[in-house]
Amino acid sequence: MSTEIAMDHPAATDLRLARVLAALADPARLLAVRALAAKGESPCTELRRAAGLTISHSTFSHHQRVLREAGVIRVRVDGSRRVLSLRRDELDAHFPGLLSAVLDTVPELLGTGAGTTPGT
Repeated sequence: MSTEIAMDHPAATDLRLARVLAALADPARLLAVRALAAKGESPCTELRRAAGLTISHSTFSHHQRVLREAGVIRVRVDGSRRVLSLRRDELDAHFPGLLSAVLDTVPELLGTGAGTTPGT
């Protein structure tokens, strides 16, 4: 059975642009968000693979926490898995066009080191 994980998810009214931008500024987190937008709701391990990240589980967990605390993603537990989803509707309501602009930007302009795999 799926349940909301017992972690803080900021309320939609508490989303702050500076925190969202800071969370999206990291290349690994940005790749994860782009993969999540393309795949839709995904288990943590599948998302890490889809994003092409060759980072440790603990490092990816840190990135998840930053994205969750900024309000970019939602995390829920499904059995022994953590399932991530993008809070796109809430982000679009508070910052119209922001996420689309980030997601629609060609990879070469994102600063993620296109063709390389971020390790942090």
